[in-house]
Amino acid sequence: MVKSSKASYVCQSCGAVTMRWAGKCESCNEWNTIIEEAGDAAIPKGLSVVKGTRGQGRLEIQDLQTKSKPLPRQKTGMGELDRVTGGGLVPGAAILIGGDPGIGKSTLLLQAVCKMARQGKACLYVSGEEAVDQIRMRAERLGLSDTNISLAASSSIRDILSAIDNGVDMVVIDSIQTMFVDNIDSAPGTVTQVRTSALELIRATKKKNIILFLVGHVTKDGQIAGPRVLEHMVDTVLYFEGDRGHQFRILRAVKNRFGPTDEIGVFEMVEKGLDEVANPSALFLSQNQENIPGNSVFAGMEGTRPILVEVQGLAASTAYGTPRRSVVGWDSNRLAMILAVLEARCGLNFSGYDVFLNMAGGIRVSEPAADLAVAASLMSALTNKTLPANTILFGEIGLSGEVRAAPQTDLRLKEAEKLGFKTAIIPAGSKIKSDGNLKLEKIKHVQDLIALMGG
Repeated sequence: MVKSSKASYVCQSCGAVTMRWAGKCESCNEWNTIIEEAGDAAIPKGLSVVKGTRGQGRLEIQDLQTKSKPLPRQKTGMGELDRVTGGGLVPGAAILIGGDPGIGKSTLLLQAVCKMARQGKACLYVSGEEAVDQIRMRAERLGLSDTNISLAASSSIRDILSAIDNGVDMVVIDSIQTMFVDNIDSAPGTVTQVRTSALELIRATKKKNIILFLVGHVTKDGQIAGPRVLEHMVDTVLYFEGDRGHQFRILRAVKNRFGPTDEIGVFEMVEKGLDEVANPSALFLSQNQENIPGNSVFAGMEGTRPILVEVQGLAASTAYGTPRRSVVGWDSNRLAMILAVLEARCGLNFSGYDVFLNMAGGIRVSEPAADLAVAASLMSALTNKTLPANTILFGEIGLSGEVRAAPQTDLRLKEAEKLGFKTAIIPAGSKIKSDGNLKLEKIKHVQDLIALMGG
């Protein structure tokens, strides 16, 4: 092992390296994140600096036309997990999953490895946070105690690599922040240890086409803790989202080398673990109440899946000079834009009202097509007039108040009709192949929405 005589100081938030300590990191502007790491300059065995001469270490060069036999995807038996990963797990893939503490990451992966083991796959579950008996207790609670999987409680990368050499098909590391390489002096969880541990695991599993799951802790901002290079090293990054006040959990892909990055999987947390939700639209609309001012239903898309979401708006008289704007499940900046458009183009006055907006069910919506449903909820809340019963809306609103078409209109309308909706308020420029039995109200400007609500 080669060591440097100089100490290095590493930011635990972004991984920036400096030669002296400072209270604030100049790269990410975070405070009190720089610590001294004696092992950052150390080069562990297997990662030594290349000092060879010409002719040593030859690359295997291939041309673009060379075709190799593709490895078949492996189904986990959990349809929602397979959907998010692009249709199944690719052998040799490294998958990083993050989420808030207690959201259900360990439960999800324990259920996944047990289903894989029942298909005859050799699975290894390694925990650096729990004892083996604690994992057994969770498996017994989930009804999985009869499954043949290998368990280990260890934080040593050297020991884990030795176990992988014995032949496994799938490995779960819970969590990467607890792992350490013994020839690096830094403590587990530091940037150097996280980066090196992940590199060693990924390199070893890719050589043997082993599926690797890494559980990652998150910061208070909801980002995966540790260096950002960790997300670049893996093939897939998943976030397990949800509100503890709701039983729903959303598995979302933000990076996927083997599939789309806009798919979501929906689960429901029950006593026996996580249940898959095959029809999330019905779930998010289960408590929908008609004829209530401020309520509308948005027909959205998450990847290839149409989802109907209830949008709830409330406008209450404010007692302060600066009205409050509160949003749950949507972009606060986009809410400010919609309010400005309604005031400037439609003559509505929200300056004397606190505005609250909520996407029911704990789901987070990022699609611009939700603009029209949000505008309808805000109009309804302000004027105390309700939308027509059994109506869905979607469409993007521009700064001039025009309503723009949204993609995949037919899938949205088909999902709405399946759930019993009768009317759809859509942009006038929408391309439709078949509208079924829905009554379509096409609008060009957001002012047309006021007319549909009775003025």
